[in-house]
Amino acid sequence: MGVAVPRSIWSGVITFGMVSIPVKLFPATQNKDVAFHLLHQSDHSRIKFKRFCAAEDEEVPQDELVKAFEVSKDQYVEITDEDLEQLPLPAKHTIELSAFVKASDIDAIYYDKSYYLEPAETGVKPYALLIKVLENKKVTGVASIAIRNKESLCALRPLEGMLLLETLHYPDEIREREMTAPHVQVNDRELAVASTLVDALAEPFDPSKYKDHYREALLELIEAKTEGRKVVVPEGGKAEPVTDLMAALRASIEAAKQRKGGSHEPARGEAERKAKPERNGNAKARPARRRKAA
Repeated sequence: MGVAVPRSIWSGVITFGMVSIPVKLFPATQNKDVAFHLLHQSDHSRIKFKRFCAAEDEEVPQDELVKAFEVSKDQYVEITDEDLEQLPLPAKHTIELSAFVKASDIDAIYYDKSYYLEPAETGVKPYALLIKVLENKKVTGVASIAIRNKESLCALRPLEGMLLLETLHYPDEIREREMTAPHVQVNDRELAVASTLVDALAEPFDPSKYKDHYREALLELIEAKTEGRKVVVPEGGKAEPVTDLMAALRASIEAAKQRKGGSHEPARGEAERKAKPERNGNAKARPARRRKAA
């Protein structure tokens, strides 16, 4: 059985100055959460949700439903598909690159969803040119795009020979922080040992190493129940509260060393010596005392 190819959810052009690149938009990610259905406990029949009219207390068919926005309590204004189509949104069919910024200037909190941009046959050359210039200049293109009745800010960046479009949240969609971190003093000794732990755990990012353990365990549970088997779940150790920060850091470094095959990392002495200032650092070394002549 072949892999299902996702359908294009948007088509239009990327405008880069006076250059137009016809493209199609495809989802770059997919949700693999395990979905559940609701059943009636007594007879295990499927529960279905129906749309009922509150005034007439009867089910309403799909073709009798309309969209509406509540402007005040129980007061609505109806919005039709024709109304939405007539909205003056250039981004419905055009991704106009209006600025180029450093990728590091966009904080990760703004990123929402990712999509692949695939060029039409007539746009292959300018598509490749745009990828190359973004790579050479190390910048990200900023634009807007209207998808499914919503206009989103978006960023375009190259990824393994393709253009990746990532929708961004607007600033007013980012929640204001309602708490502030307490001010705590961290000394040089603690910082040096923590840095050693970071060095011990440092490695290139390999996403294939990470798995959704919860989903795997859930699917195993479903399979076991289907086959009538009992699932034995090992008890996980409880995380004890940290009372000695330095001891916890040193233990973490030793565990990291063992996980990486015992590679030598300075756990205590060297890291702490780096953090200690040398005594009388500006004083010159004293010459050895001459032996008194006999």
